Amino acid sequence: MSAEKLITDHIDIWTSAVQSKSASGRGSSKKRELYGIKKLRELILELAVRGKLVPQDPTDEPASVLLERITAEMAELVKQKKIKRQKSLPPIRDEEKPFSLSQGWEWARLGMLFDIVYGKGMPNSKLTEEGYDVFGANGIIGKYTSYLYEEAQLLVSCRGAYSGKPNISPKFCFVTSNSLVMQSTWKHLVLRYFYYSLTIADKEKIVTGSAQPQVTAANLEPFLIAVPPLPEQHRIVAKVDELMALCDQLEQQTEASLDAHQVLVETLLATLTNSQNATELMANWARISEHFYTLFTTEQSIDQLKQTILQLAVMGKLVPQDPNDEPATKLLERIAEEKAQLVKEKKIKKQKALPPIAEDEKPFELPKGWEWIQCADAARPETTITYGILKPVWKDKGVPTARIKDMVNGSLELRNIVYCCPERASKFDKTTLVEGDLLIAKDGATLGKTAFVPPELVGGNITQHVLRFSISPFLNREFVRLIIDSPIGQSFMKGETKGVALPGVNVGDFRKMPLALPPLAEQQLIVEKVETLLSICNELQQCLRDSQQTQLLLTDAIVEQAL
Repeated sequence: MSAEKLITDHIDIWTSAVQSKSASGRGSSKKRELYGIKKLRELILELAVRGKLVPQDPTDEPASVLLERITAEMAELVKQKKIKRQKSLPPIRDEEKPFSLSQGWEWARLGMLFDIVYGKGMPNSKLTEEGYDVFGANGIIGKYTSYLYEEAQLLVSCRGAYSGKPNISPKFCFVTSNSLVMQSTWKHLVLRYFYYSLTIADKEKIVTGSAQPQVTAANLEPFLIAVPPLPEQHRIVAKVDELMALCDQLEQQTEASLDAHQVLVETLLATLTNSQNATELMANWARISEHFYTLFTTEQSIDQLKQTILQLAVMGKLVPQDPNDEPATKLLERIAEEKAQLVKEKKIKKQKALPPIAEDEKPFELPKGWEWIQCADAARPETTITYGILKPVWKDKGVPTARIKDMVNGSLELRNIVYCCPERASKFDKTTLVEGDLLIAKDGATLGKTAFVPPELVGGNITQHVLRFSISPFLNREFVRLIIDSPIGQSFMKGETKGVALPGVNVGDFRKMPLALPPLAEQQLIVEKVETLLSICNELQQCLRDSQQTQLLLTDAIVEQAL
């Protein structure tokens, strides 16, 4: 099967095999990788270096003659003292050869083909704003007043994260010692063919070190590479360039299609959040639900659907209001009465009233029966909203202490819980945990994620990076959590409601965070509705992941069959 036919016959698989990857940070969109097109590019290069991309021409001068010329040329360069004498390389054993070669091809070690040398050391202090390009580990890092090479050179990055990655330098370029240069006259070899060969090569055979990866000339010289006749090298490069251009087109079309799909999803979901009431919402939802399984076909679209559900929930648009429900003002009266009684009994001090919520801080208009409150109003009066232990001292035993990393998928995982020495923890008794406390990540990449305290962690504590929010028993704590988890709550946590993103939430600001409080009966209805809808989303997400996995397996199977 020709390479073109291999692409066109399976184009739906190449373009539909998309892999989702989580981006850092709560609420971040998923990164996507066009896995099918990535594998297609790899397949093209594999076919190229195995002699399966273009037909062989029996009239081509075989690579064995080419290698003789290169050997003679390198010997002459040594004689002229233009290069150092090459090290003796071991003969190529059959067990080293990774695949059978096409007719006219030969195996060679890189040290037989190239004079492999390090670039020149160049401290950053010597870089200039004008002059010739300076190539570092993986690209241009600046300018310099002179150059080392007039022609483009084949490079291999030899230090750091890019170790083993091939590059082609610009003309008139200075190459630093972070790259190895594959020096050649390029009379008998095609630079781009060997660039493609090294791109697909097994880097584990040439890269050493884990903390600080590197490639040495000694590792690179014995590396085995398949050498085709010179005319075929040219044909391979021309065909690879042609097919890579086709991959570029497929990639652009697929990205454009996915982007257009996402815009469509965003537009339709906006009709839900813009609904004036539950009746209009249900009408808009009915229109979307007719195309549910064709609209929500990506991780990003399903995640956005989940966020929309949370947004609708906390705005009072997810369930209809019942005029017979006791209004939220009654809840606030009970909370105020409890506080007054505790103050009277001297169990708590009279708390300083927070400034009222300004009109411009209220993100939407409340439904009838709802009230605006602040997080501090929703807390149990005998506790404060605060963070935990500063500079904890970890021990094998002691006070179990929850960290941000223990908060996983909305719950606390206790498998890797750490223990703080009791002496240190006793100084932070205000954050001694009670079952049902809501914990919130107050800073870091996952700022805003939440988890409830399970019974096993009662009496434990938290680190300084976690907020403890004990919710009033007069409120439905699951509903309060929905507010924090919602896009409105997350925007406040990140400071976005003030027009600037922050690396962490200030405790004082969090206490003032506005909460839209519905009647207690409606809180329960909203929680139940959200659970139902998110369950549907999770099922949809699992079906999508199963489908994606099938597409990835199909892609791998096609690649394996082609090779």
